[in-house]
Amino acid sequence: MNFAPNTIRLIAIVGLLGAIGIVLPALTGILPWLTPLAAVGLTADQVGAALTHGRRGEYRMIGINAILVAMAVRILMVL
Repeated sequence: MNFAPNTIRLIAIVGLLGAIGIVLPALTGILPWLTPLAAVGLTADQVGAALTHGRRGEYRMIGINAILVAMAVRILMVL
């Protein structure tokens, strides 16, 4: 299963915005309620990525997804 270039760009943009959404509100104190929402969104994104890697037989990448999910869940536990 291959993805179109625009789909790959969209996935990258969503991940980047999620990372910004975790860091920026917590650092600035502006709209801090966005931080847990971004963490939930990134968790869902990484679960979908792990499933996709599994379907494609890219099992080594699933470990990275698991680490990123654990980090996002940890952020949720702290807040």
